[in-house]
Amino acid sequence: MPPNGSTESADQRLSPRELVALVGAETNRRLAEIAQDLLAELVAELDEIAVDERLVQLMAASIEANVDTIVHMLRHGIDVERTVAPSAAIEYARRVAQRGLPVNSLVRCYRLGQERFLRWCLKELQRQCDDAVTVSDAAMHIVTDTSAYIDRVSQYVVEVYEEERERWLVNRNASRWARVRELLDGQVSDIAATENTLGYRLRQRHVGVVAWTEKTEADNDDELAHLERSIVALAAKLGCSGAPLLVPCDELSAWGWLPLGSDGELDGTALADIVASWDRPITVAVGTPRVGARGFAHTHAQAKQAQAVALAAGTAGPATVAFGDVGGIALMCAHLDSTRAWVADTLGALAVDDEPRARLRETLRVFLSSGSYTAAADQLNLHRNSVVYRLHRAEEELGRPLRECRLQLELALDVCHWLGRVVLVPGGDADPDA
Repeated sequence: MPPNGSTESADQRLSPRELVALVGAETNRRLAEIAQDLLAELVAELDEIAVDERLVQLMAASIEANVDTIVHMLRHGIDVERTVAPSAAIEYARRVAQRGLPVNSLVRCYRLGQERFLRWCLKELQRQCDDAVTVSDAAMHIVTDTSAYIDRVSQYVVEVYEEERERWLVNRNASRWARVRELLDGQVSDIAATENTLGYRLRQRHVGVVAWTEKTEADNDDELAHLERSIVALAAKLGCSGAPLLVPCDELSAWGWLPLGSDGELDGTALADIVASWDRPITVAVGTPRVGARGFAHTHAQAKQAQAVALAAGTAGPATVAFGDVGGIALMCAHLDSTRAWVADTLGALAVDDEPRARLRETLRVFLSSGSYTAAADQLNLHRNSVVYRLHRAEEELGRPLRECRLQLELALDVCHWLGRVVLVPGGDADPDA
């Protein structure tokens, strides 16, 4: 008897195809063992799959079905063009897509499984036959047929993945959008079911955000995808208690909720700094933190009102607008013609849209906010005497003492600060020495 347990004799050499069939028969006999071995190796390599037991079970079924198909090819010389992807493999691809795992997770399963399976086959070839030429030819057949099958099936399951991912996202987004609308309309009765659909906990503090950008012809990246990635990154940098909830509005804007946990707060300064540091311009309107399902709707309404201020201000406005800073002004955006007339009546010549009066308005706004010449000078990086001089000039433009109707004066200055020329009087010939 030849070494390594081979059953061939010197007078009756196996052909490469016969040897392949023998390996196929032995593989068929040990199918369950081989499939379990492949599963263990893949689970060890793919962390994103190992954490989901149901996905692991489905992957086991996919492995066994694929190996079984390859075994039949090897035993009976079936042309790879006559094979089809097993139903278990198709279902596994769908489930990977539904879990939101990257397509690379699917492709790696096939590549790693192919490598492990071929190693087992090569060892079996050497056990069955000691003729180097026959083993080499048989190995070539096995590698060629197995690789052709893996290429064929993996290409098909990737197509299944992509179709399922698109369908799943459409259906999931439609379902999530319906749940969000119910929340915003105050029509949710089953909080647990809504949380399950959204994948987001409602019984916590959260802050609503509205983010939008402009269409960019020069950049091929999808604007909505970029918006979503940016908000996810924002939540991570702010140390939020979990992933944000995001709902696309259209291809250029999205609504979001940042989870703050049971008692978290929002660092508005940090948020503004992060948004300002982004390479691509995105405007973010922010509500104030609120609790629970009602708070979910409330903070979103505030973010929408802050957005109204940002949109009214146009490109001249800041990248981040917080409702806490513009709550009263947001209400005035609904009637801009009336607001513009009121600003002109309240500020007089100080409402003219030119650079000198802009400096006077800003100096007066900071002074009224800070309450002292010195504090205003520090904030504006001016000498105290310069602040005093500008305040005298502002009083002349107003035509009345600064202390008169102070509350209306402060509000009008805030409106000008946030909305700019949309509420100002077009510039004339006047050019005060500021």
